[in-house]
Amino acid sequence: MTQKVTFIIIFFSIFGIVTGAPKGFNYEESKVPNYSLINPIEGVSKKADWPKRRKFLYELVESKMFGKAPEFDRGSLKITIDTEDILIMDGKGVMSQPLITFANKKVRLLIFRPKLSAAPAPAFLGYNFNGNHTVHSEKGIKITNEWVPRKKDNKASENDRGSSSSRWDVGSIIESGYALITVYCGEVDPDFHDGFKNGIHANYPKPKPHEWGTISGWAWGLSRVMDFLEEEKFIDESRVSVIGHSRLGKTSLWAGASDPRFALVISNNSGCGGAALSKRKFGETVKRINTSFPHWFCNNFKQYNDKEETLPFDQHILMSLIAPRPLYIASASKDLWADPLGEFLSAKYADPVYRMLTNEGLPTKEMPDKNQPIHGRIGYHLRDGKHDITNYDWKNYIKFANKHLN
Repeated sequence: MTQKVTFIIIFFSIFGIVTGAPKGFNYEESKVPNYSLINPIEGVSKKADWPKRRKFLYELVESKMFGKAPEFDRGSLKITIDTEDILIMDGKGVMSQPLITFANKKVRLLIFRPKLSAAPAPAFLGYNFNGNHTVHSEKGIKITNEWVPRKKDNKASENDRGSSSSRWDVGSIIESGYALITVYCGEVDPDFHDGFKNGIHANYPKPKPHEWGTISGWAWGLSRVMDFLEEEKFIDESRVSVIGHSRLGKTSLWAGASDPRFALVISNNSGCGGAALSKRKFGETVKRINTSFPHWFCNNFKQYNDKEETLPFDQHILMSLIAPRPLYIASASKDLWADPLGEFLSAKYADPVYRMLTNEGLPTKEMPDKNQPIHGRIGYHLRDGKHDITNYDWKNYIKFANKHLN
């Protein structure tokens, strides 16, 4: 299929002015090149044919982009309970901090759950950027000892407590009957180019060109958390939604594609390498992401620097790999770096897979206006504002989860 999308509405009336976006990149729809996308259901005439087609597509994306992660012996996962539960929200919620160990790494989980839940609670699971203590102001949350970005000596401190709480609507999540599970991504693998000498990669041989980068490693780490949740009596492991913002949205998408135990997948402003079509060359590009963050993807992905047109797939294929499970993609109107239209189009071009498998997909073929969410088997909204995750986003994620998981 060949697509060159023309806006029905004037571009800047939808997205606003390109403020703070890096210069030297394309932010004009008229400059998007003609591009060709493969059909995810090519050669598939019935549901029974999809597993074979999916296997081919999965291995293509794995070997050319994210990289293959190692097998894991679940028997080697260790669980340590070294903290007491703490009541929060005037007793409405319970906070716990179990420690799990895998690949010689100790990883601290932060769990908020409803106190009065009569049954195991459904949950949202996702990484945070700078340490569990930044998610909430509760003083009992342990401060990470691992490397953190943009801090003095790259060390976390008490001053950061609750600094990212606006991104985690803990109150609404708990009051809606859900648990929230978060992990500092740097405790699994540090987010800098270290030659894969630290984090979980340190326990394995240096990756070959088709093997895991940091995003694949983070996704692998989320699967280890799922291993733990299958043993955790307060969480319903059959109703866990994996969620991520920005680079961690890229991670949630690959985690959802890689591990079918995640019941629902959410991408918030994941952009290039996440939900946005790479072949549009709009905003962040494959070369830019591979140059700025050479550790994120496998080395094979670098062969597409400035050569997106030669990619044997695009991000709509990643969305398709999540089917038939519910998928939510969210964009922000001023986040042109992440290419909101490109994110919507990935959902649109994954729609045929969802309709074949579930008879339900994306409810519209046209990108909705700002703050007009659409909730089918694939959900999407374009939030007014910048690159962030807000209470508005969480309101829609909870509503979407209610639709599909309750």
